[in-house]
Amino acid sequence: MTELDSRLAALRDQAREWGAGFAAVALELDRDPDRIADHLDLPGVRFMSTFGVPAEFGRPPLRIGPHRFEGTSALERAVVLEELARGDIGTTLAAPGPSMSGVLVEQLGDPAQREWFYGRVLAEPTWTCFALTEPGHGSDASALDTVLRPAADGGFELTGAKRYVGNASRARIAAVFARTRPGPLGVTAVLVDTDDPGYRAEPLDSLGVRGARISAVTLDRVRVAPERVLGRHLSPTRRGIWASIQVFNRLRPTVAALALGIAGAAHDLLLEHRAAARGTDRERIERIGRRIGATRALVHRAAAAVDATGDGYLASAAKARACRLAEEVTLEACELLAPAARVTHPLLDKLVRDARGVEFMEGTRNVQHLNLFQGLLSGRVDG
Repeated sequence: MTELDSRLAALRDQAREWGAGFAAVALELDRDPDRIADHLDLPGVRFMSTFGVPAEFGRPPLRIGPHRFEGTSALERAVVLEELARGDIGTTLAAPGPSMSGVLVEQLGDPAQREWFYGRVLAEPTWTCFALTEPGHGSDASALDTVLRPAADGGFELTGAKRYVGNASRARIAAVFARTRPGPLGVTAVLVDTDDPGYRAEPLDSLGVRGARISAVTLDRVRVAPERVLGRHLSPTRRGIWASIQVFNRLRPTVAALALGIAGAAHDLLLEHRAAARGTDRERIERIGRRIGATRALVHRAAAAVDATGDGYLASAAKARACRLAEEVTLEACELLAPAARVTHPLLDKLVRDARGVEFMEGTRNVQHLNLFQGLLSGRVDG
């Protein structure tokens, strides 16, 4: 697909309007990410706070003209998140809401767990986090050190450490992956109330995507009730590692869209400040626009494939290309806006830093290339 139909175009236009509100607070949140608490009334933040909650739990669908949107498809998420990140990726990631944890609960939660999770998200602005990555093993779910052990009272205790977890220091609910026994079938996910004793999260210093409040998490014998263990009603093969792969597959086009939004924001700066450019500079600016359009077509195609089949192979190509595009476009914008561009254009400096941040979200470029190669070998991606 290369162009949006009228329904998705309406969603894009609405998200672009919300993104303009994000742009107005971008530098403020970059300086102090905690200032998101002062901007919870922004329409885009309000939307993100329940984005992805199924309508069955009482969330009214978004209505734009004759169209309604549930916000549960990968393509809808990609369209929305590109425009919000074009306004500001920091504000987008700082907003409360179900985020990755919501996708996991949708995959693994039983009716009671989904009711508990979504009920809390709908009751008030609630930050959540998705804790998989560990200090020694990255996001390799097969090598987790965090353990979930039976407790004397019939529940469980969770002990371990997580690293590079977005919004963990703000989260009221954490979805945490842990090991119950050796082997790939010994990985499971649990829901943790972060107010419980033993949970501690501290923000890490970061240069880019500062709004996400990337954090380190320590879990010291955190009590987990049996009803907070996700996937109990499913076979072991459909929990744990399988679940994390499914979540990444569904959200990979979203990360690609975030990177695309950064590239779009840098292109917007060029169109604003180099409107009179001629010759080679004009050709370079126009080429950037064409590259963004081509990458957008790939992102949308990948999102549609995820919605249709659940496969994330094409989405890996989209994520790798979009992140590379964000890096290259922000650097080219620095060249086109003069040697001191990062000093005279603070927003461009932020975009350069943010472009490096999305590279590490949901797997680096090398990880995406490996996943794409597996898709090519299996014949599930057309070379």
